[in-house]
Amino acid sequence: MSAAPLVGYSSSGSEDEDEAEAGAQARPGTGGCRRAQSPLPSQRLPVPDSVLHMFLDTEEEPEDDREKHGGRVRTFPHERGNWATHVYVPYETREEFLDLLDLLLSHAQTYVPRLVQMEAFHLSLSQSVVLRHHWILPFVQALKDRMASFPRFFFTANRVKIYTNQEKTRTFVGLEVTSGHAQFLDLVSEVDRVMEEFDLTTFYQDPSFHVSLAWCVGDARLPLEGRCLRELQVEEHRG
Repeated sequence: MSAAPLVGYSSSGSEDEDEAEAGAQARPGTGGCRRAQSPLPSQRLPVPDSVLHMFLDTEEEPEDDREKHGGRVRTFPHERGNWATHVYVPYETREEFLDLLDLLLSHAQTYVPRLVQMEAFHLSLSQSVVLRHHWILPFVQALKDRMASFPRFFFTANRVKIYTNQEKTRTFVGLEVTSGHAQFLDLVSEVDRVMEEFDLTTFYQDPSFHVSLAWCVGDARLPLEGRCLRELQVEEHRG
C-alpha cells in the first residue's frame, strides 16, 4: 500500500486550471510560438469524504497474549467498557495452612507437574460476570446494602477435591467446605438478588464451596482423581 496520505480537496479546481493554461502560453521574444513546457506534476485526485472518515471510529482491538497470564483462556471475549468481576470471600492464610499447601501441592505435582500455586485464596459466591463501567459503583453499593447485616460465622474446609471451570480449560485442586455450607448458601442468596437486579447470571444451583489451592491449564481431572486424590486426602488429615 502506498505510504502517501489521503488528502481532501475542494470541489472546484478552475483557478488551478487557469494558472496552468497561462503558464503554457508563448512568452515575449519567442515570435508567438509556444515553447515546450516541462510536464506539470500530477495532481492528486480528490478523496471522497466517505473514505476520509471511514476509520475514525475504529479502535485497535487489545491483543490477547495468553503467555502473559499463564496460558489461561478467556471465557468471554474482551470488549472495551466491560469489566469482568465476581463476588468472593477472601481467605487470610496462616502458617499451618501454608504448610499444608506445600505438602499437598508437592504431592499433586508428582502427577501433574504443571500445577502452580494460587496467588491469593478465596471462596467464590458468584460466577464471573461482565459489568459495564457505569454499573460498578451501584453494583458495589447494592452488595454492601445486602451484606451489611449478615452475621459472622465459622466454617471448615478440609476435604480435598478436584474442580474444573465450565469450559474445562482450567483445573483446580481445592479444599471443600464441610461445615458452614448453609451460611454460605444464605450469602449466595443475597448475592443472587443483586445479580438479578442487574440482569446478570446467578450462582450454580448446587454449589460446592471451596478454597482453590493450585491450578493448571486444561482438563487434568483424570490424573488427579482416583489414586492421587485418595493420597491427598491422607496427606491432608496428616497435616
